[in-house]
Amino acid sequence: MGDNREPIENISGGPEGGGIADTFDPSEAKTRAEEVVDQLGERYWQKTYGGQDAFTCLVRTVLSQNTSDVASQPAHDDLMNRYGGDDLAESLAHAEHDDLADTIRSAGLYNQKADVLIEAGEEVLEKYGSAADFDRFVTEGEPSEVRSALLDMNGVGPKTADCVLLFSGGQAGVFPVDTHVHRIYRRLGIAPADADHEEVREVLEREIPANKCGFGHTASIQFGREFCTARKPACLDGPEACPMSDLCEQVGVDVESGEVVDPADAD
Repeated sequence: MGDNREPIENISGGPEGGGIADTFDPSEAKTRAEEVVDQLGERYWQKTYGGQDAFTCLVRTVLSQNTSDVASQPAHDDLMNRYGGDDLAESLAHAEHDDLADTIRSAGLYNQKADVLIEAGEEVLEKYGSAADFDRFVTEGEPSEVRSALLDMNGVGPKTADCVLLFSGGQAGVFPVDTHVHRIYRRLGIAPADADHEEVREVLEREIPANKCGFGHTASIQFGREFCTARKPACLDGPEACPMSDLCEQVGVDVESGEVVDPADAD
């Protein structure tokens, strides 16, 4: 990966996030969605993707489900310290449920996530032979086939599958949609207000060039946490408070009353 590592404070996870620092050429945006990503490029640094071990990435993403990085990172570190030997998939496949659940307790939903991780380890061993073989499948396989196989795994949804494709496979054109991305692009008016996660993903992958999708995902999360929060977006403090105000339709946000609703519930 070289020595030009990404800064540790970035939302993508520092050197363990699956990428290295890169330059970003905004070029001339052809859609409003691309223009949003280009403006985010002026605020947040850029990265390239790929290079993260696929099964480790899968485990990390499962732990992050329905919780924050602050909660899931310690759980990931504790899991890797205890089970991260020569083959993580084999270690988890043979893990005792209660011991694993206790190890990842800080991530929340630890009993459920322990079930998912043990079953994932068992499936990887059965279908691919080892974590290394699974990694080769993810990085070298046809993206739609890899995504389908990931979605067939218990506890793996579209966002988890897409994160593995992006951060491990380095697949261009993949735009994972988490709760922040789902909220932001409907609030902006780029995706339909009532669009589900998959429909938002389809809009973004259609309207944003493939080489900007990975960066667009991580930058959008950063923007969602810093400015476009669920309950109190920055625009409530005036247009100058939000760097996207010139591109946003503020769907579900009533600046005058201060009322904020899910875009799907907006008039």
